[in-house]
Amino acid sequence: METKIRDYRVMKNLTQAELAEAVGVRRETVVFLEKGKYNPSLKLAHDVAKVLDATIDELFIFDDDE
Repeated sequence: METKIRDYRVMKNLTQAELAEAVGVRRETVVFLEKGKYNPSLKLAHDVAKVLDATIDELFIFDDDE
């Protein structure tokens, strides 16, 4: 899975820690999300999208082969 979370986070001038606090997870979770190493729950994906003023589809690019 590829994500654009980092790009949107930087545009909003948020640190990984600030995004993590806003959505109620640890900073390490944001690191894994940005690297595409963690498949978030629908709630977490929704919360991240809301904080970053984006849609889930804009932030997460799911590969059907995975």
